[in-house]
Amino acid sequence: MSDLVLANARLVLPGEVVTGSVHVRAGRIAGIAIGAALPGGAVDCGGDMVMPGLVELHTDNLERHIQPRPGVDWPHASAIVAHDAELASVGITTVFDAMRVGSIPSGKSRYAPYARQLASELLELRTRSALRISHFLHLRAEVCSETLIDEMAGFGPEDRVGIVSLMDHTPGQRQFRDLSKLKAYVMGKNNLTEAEFIEHVANLQELRDRHGAAHERAAVAEARRYGAILASHDDTSAEHVAVSAAHGIRLAEFPTTIEAARACHTHGIAVMMGAPNLIRGGSHSGNVAARDLAEVGLLDILSSDYVPSALLLAAVRLGDLWGDMARGIATVTRAPADAVGLSDRGRLEEGARADLIRVARLAGAPVVRASWVQGRRVA
Repeated sequence: MSDLVLANARLVLPGEVVTGSVHVRAGRIAGIAIGAALPGGAVDCGGDMVMPGLVELHTDNLERHIQPRPGVDWPHASAIVAHDAELASVGITTVFDAMRVGSIPSGKSRYAPYARQLASELLELRTRSALRISHFLHLRAEVCSETLIDEMAGFGPEDRVGIVSLMDHTPGQRQFRDLSKLKAYVMGKNNLTEAEFIEHVANLQELRDRHGAAHERAAVAEARRYGAILASHDDTSAEHVAVSAAHGIRLAEFPTTIEAARACHTHGIAVMMGAPNLIRGGSHSGNVAARDLAEVGLLDILSSDYVPSALLLAAVRLGDLWGDMARGIATVTRAPADAVGLSDRGRLEEGARADLIRVARLAGAPVVRASWVQGRRVA
């Protein structure tokens, strides 16, 4: 690889933003210099920010590409490549692709397994160097299901499973403790009658009663077998968080209340919230607003969730809110990398991977001008 020098940039370093340059050699950061000097052959960034590439721990974006409309199944290879290119274009250079494990192949609430096939196709494209950015798997283990144990048995340590999150979308608790919100969403999406919705809720609650405890134990054990980080999902109470801590969980996805977020910090669990929640000013499910957690120091990590372009925008807004851009950007770079044990990225430091992005602010909005992965330009 040829050397790359990005100069006359506002470098987002750990803890501060300074004017300087970054020297890249052989896919790594070879040096950082402070000052406005423009060495011969350097890329003049014109005062744009240069920061680590974004690290995304939970995105449903790949699922959106493989099923762009209800009932429409898109060819997987095409969908994966398009998803990968979209993430590169918005500054995401490492992604943990969320895939649901745990299905309901019988009854009216049915949905089929898909994760094993999709993961194999993604990993094959990665092996063929068809992808621009770094991909890991995030298995969303749905305990309110029928097939979770069998599906998780189909994965192993060789599959780059970095995160297993314990999901429980049983109606009446966690994300869906407000049944009126669930009712509006499910009836609208699936065109259910009132009676069909009541039956749907009863079916899922019965599944949770029958399989939930065994599925939760199995998911915890399988995460350990893979060597993956365990995450909780939609913790609502201090009691939920205590159970998470007992499992060894150190990452909480989208706690739904301030009580739960505060309990997470008490137990040393990092709190991750959705960037769309921050940008919209609240949760679409009626749960706690990400901004409220940010204002009381209970937000550590952002996830784009279902809008990839939201990740950088939300981090910049946090930087503005806190009056500390380095801190805001850390929620999408260093903090998520640290949460999953990736010590080689997420920071502008000598020796780190040269996963970098150049960002301008136009009318206050961040615009990604270029993305590099291990020193190679990918967008």
